[in-house]
Amino acid sequence: MKEIVDFIREIYGTKNFIPLHEPKFIGNEKKYLNDCIDSTFVSSVGKYVDILEEQFAKKVGSRYAIATVNGTSALHISLILSGVEENHEVITQPLTFIATCNAISYIRAKPIFVDVDLDTMGLSPKSLKKFLENNCEIKNGQCFNKVTKNIIKACVPMHTFGHPCKIDEIKDICDSWKISLVEDAAESLGSYYKGKHTGTFGELGAFSFNGNKIITSGGGGIIVTDDKILAKKAKHLTTTAKVPHKWEYVHDEIGYNYRMANLNASLLVAQLEELDTFIASKRDLALKYEEFFKNDDKIDFIKEPLDSMSNYWLQAVIVKDINARDDFLDFTNNNGVMTRPIWKLMNELEMFKGAQRDNLKNSKYLEQRVVNISSSVRSSE
Repeated sequence: MKEIVDFIREIYGTKNFIPLHEPKFIGNEKKYLNDCIDSTFVSSVGKYVDILEEQFAKKVGSRYAIATVNGTSALHISLILSGVEENHEVITQPLTFIATCNAISYIRAKPIFVDVDLDTMGLSPKSLKKFLENNCEIKNGQCFNKVTKNIIKACVPMHTFGHPCKIDEIKDICDSWKISLVEDAAESLGSYYKGKHTGTFGELGAFSFNGNKIITSGGGGIIVTDDKILAKKAKHLTTTAKVPHKWEYVHDEIGYNYRMANLNASLLVAQLEELDTFIASKRDLALKYEEFFKNDDKIDFIKEPLDSMSNYWLQAVIVKDINARDDFLDFTNNNGVMTRPIWKLMNELEMFKGAQRDNLKNSKYLEQRVVNISSSVRSSE
């Protein structure tokens, strides 16, 4: 393990503490922030929100983008727009960050957990197809769960650590079962599957700009869609459902105060300009890790899946001996190199223990073995 710590210190060129993932501000961030402050438009109205939405949509290849306060709110609104209501069910993966399930729960819908693939760590189309065939039926143009008698309204796959799942296969399955596809692309800005950007396969996609993401505005999220009506509705709902007027305050439905502030957007516009540089650095780092671990019979470096170009947001390894994982975490963290385990499975959390699920074999395997290692963009690049 000392060799791993020494190697990480060598590639980062420091003897100081090395965080898991820290932001880098190397472009026009201060310039745009100062311009925003000088304009006095620092809240949810201002030119940088408009610039961000236009440039982000262009970057990922969607027709529309709607900025929000964080990735969870982006996913929450996306689920509402996809028709999810109270007591509906939403299929997702158990190996994900809590925000995925929180967004489902805000609507008082119920998650169903289906296993992931080992090579992508994302929702498995094979497991999804098997679950639907064994438990569901189409009635009146909707997918019904024969076990719970509830409607399965949506499916939310997540592109884990920026590695694309087999999203085209998932989309085909969802289409055939009359299920809306909403992509949790919180971690996968800059990742492509078969030449198409993640987040753009489904009806709606949600991204995050939290402080640890590949680009950040401190917080922030964005919804993408090709549907003009959904885009207009998303902007309306995220702006407290206020009917536009010069002075009157009229709100025509329950809305949400979810719009991104212009101040955050100014920071994010500058960050977006550096995205390609950040991804190049991360992909180069992945090559270095891959080379370092290639002859290690105890640890496997997780590489991008077939047909994918990953942003390698968080670099990850599989510690094959589950008894050695905690030793790995203990040694690295005690020696000033931050590492962390993958998330606890959602179905093991108290609030989701009663959720329907399949055997989750691959999810359990990965939960016990995956460790994230130093992933920051290197300052020298």
